[in-house]
Amino acid sequence: MIEIWAPLASTVAIRTADGDIPLEPAGDGHWRAPDLPAGTDYSIVLDGAEPVPDPRSRRQPAGVHAASRAFDPTAFRWTDSDWTGRQLAGGIVYELHIGTFTPDGTLDAAIGKLDHLVGLGVDFIELLPVNGFNGTHNWGYDGVLWYTVHEGYGGPAAYQRFVDACHARGLAVLQDVVYNHLGPSGNYLPRFGPYLTEASANTWGSSVNLAEPAVRRYILDNAEMWLRDYHVDGLRLDAVHALVDESPTHILRELAEETDALSAHLGRPLTLIAESDLNDPKLIMPREAGGYGLAAQWSDDYHHSLHVALTGETTGYYEDFASLGALAKTSTRGFFHDGTHSSFRGRDHGHPIDRQVPTWRLVTFAQDHDQIGNRATGDRLTESLDFGQLTIAAVLTLAGPFTPMLFMGEEWAATTPWQFFTSHPEEDLGRATAEGRIAEFERMGWDPDVVPDPQDTETFRRSRLNWQESTEGDHARLLELYRELARLRRAIPELSDPRFARLAASFDDDARWFRLDRGGVTIIANFGAASVDLAVGGETLLSTDPATVVHRESMTLTGHSAVILRRS
Repeated sequence: MIEIWAPLASTVAIRTADGDIPLEPAGDGHWRAPDLPAGTDYSIVLDGAEPVPDPRSRRQPAGVHAASRAFDPTAFRWTDSDWTGRQLAGGIVYELHIGTFTPDGTLDAAIGKLDHLVGLGVDFIELLPVNGFNGTHNWGYDGVLWYTVHEGYGGPAAYQRFVDACHARGLAVLQDVVYNHLGPSGNYLPRFGPYLTEASANTWGSSVNLAEPAVRRYILDNAEMWLRDYHVDGLRLDAVHALVDESPTHILRELAEETDALSAHLGRPLTLIAESDLNDPKLIMPREAGGYGLAAQWSDDYHHSLHVALTGETTGYYEDFASLGALAKTSTRGFFHDGTHSSFRGRDHGHPIDRQVPTWRLVTFAQDHDQIGNRATGDRLTESLDFGQLTIAAVLTLAGPFTPMLFMGEEWAATTPWQFFTSHPEEDLGRATAEGRIAEFERMGWDPDVVPDPQDTETFRRSRLNWQESTEGDHARLLELYRELARLRRAIPELSDPRFARLAASFDDDARWFRLDRGGVTIIANFGAASVDLAVGGETLLSTDPATVVHRESMTLTGHSAVILRRS
């Protein structure tokens, strides 16, 4: 059944090559018509105006301004009937962008790299948004047709093939979805009804109108589509702090309730992970305790503390994280700002996490698409750190107490940047995007000539991974370290122990060493260039530098290195 919510229209019709098919009113602004045969091209006509795509279109073969194409998700022959899913606890997440993960930039091409991810030891693949946007290449956050899969990636059938192939290899799939805004080109929703509201605009423009039940259903049905029709194992919810909802039941809680019900029906775990700037544990607290009941949320604070420890950068939102004490706090308490003053925000920020919450409910990382791509030149840590420092990032990410997430290519210290790229066909929009990006960094003191033009095709091409690197020199050495760390995480119970109470940290800002105790296992990193002597020793489980000497009760830890040991 085709269903359109168009309360602003007096008449609604489906236009095909054979003519117009009127939709019947179904109450409360809803219009319905029987499904069309798969492969039929069609558009929606509101009050006789020019045709526009179906807001719930599954395919847009000619782009987001053109006709929709009927797609039957049940036609695919799945081979994953034995797939029972994966729980997030104890897992490792790998974030990737389909368009730059492989030279071809398609879902089918990405299937060819899945064995690499299996060998790396990851459990979840998190895809940046794949829904329809205008143009050929984009990060995905300019999507306007939430029910589609970008045709350049292969469309919905290729998406089903990809998920099926992941499950065949034991890999779960998380899909990044954007419910807080729509892109600047191809958004026809305002012609249908009040999907958006100006009352609470956000960074990207008008907010989604969560006061309207039909708009909430549009979101909830979309989430169910990914989880049911595409067999996806979970969703990463973009920037939930931009979801303004004053309803008695917050949309996130409602989404979690429906997802849990679907999980029980399907008989496999379904995971919801929030990206949030709020530092509010309410998101991951149980519903019976007044929370929303999401599985997990990102902790940017952990990234900031680790990034500063590695690079020494203390400008902007890094200012509060200058001391290794910030890393000690985020490693043992999850958030740095948990009611403390944030100099970047100019106010107190955040709330403390109840120590009864399992640590795996926080997703942490040394690099991700935002923290790299929102830098002026999209430079990875590879650009500023030596090999030893990169090994520290690996150890503290994968041996830390939270759910670790890697960004594509991080595992071999990819030298390709991850830059902000767009391909808006509209000349004015493209120019405004490019000029705005360059002006933003010029205000921060950057030479405008070094800031890549997001509309330049070369910016996109530069961001593609160079897979040949992974087999060469230090790249291959680092890749082997990541593999060994993933293996240790599974083999040593302390490295997946989710209890905050089992964590303790110490540090020395002058000598630049950091220590994290996880039960009987200790992780020590030397961020400084000089060796340090420490009064701790035991059995070495992993050392990033063979020159490090560990005795029963002491060690000499070389500069820019890390060690994991079982204490004597």
